[in-house]
Amino acid sequence: MRFMCIIKGPENQGRPPQELFAAIDRMGREGAQKGVIVGMGGLGPTAKGARARLKNGKITVTDGPFSEAKEALGGFGIYEVPSLEDAVEWTRRFLQLHVDHWPSFEGEVEIRPLMQAPPGGESLRAAGVDIGL
Repeated sequence: MRFMCIIKGPENQGRPPQELFAAIDRMGREGAQKGVIVGMGGLGPTAKGARARLKNGKITVTDGPFSEAKEALGGFGIYEVPSLEDAVEWTRRFLQLHVDHWPSFEGEVEIRPLMQAPPGGESLRAAGVDIGL
């Protein structure tokens, strides 16, 4: 099963230490070699992004930053593991890297299963789009 791990936390915690980046890189390489980590990445600040919203049939786009947000999405990981418990264990390892290299970090990781591809999704896969399982 594939699980997406969504990292959330206050956006104003500062730049992560270089040692944390190095530790995450090592964990990512280990996970990739084992076929567990199939994707991961950090997200830039909300000030450099935008938000699109659909409400009452109307689409609105708002440029960042998003001052009403208490937490910002900081990154993601995609795990290919047999169970939720395995995804939780890899997430614990990821968070432990923060404890070890950036002890002042506060945040959370939401772990969610990726849905099966919808009917007709094979045409997207053939075009090189990763649409999940």
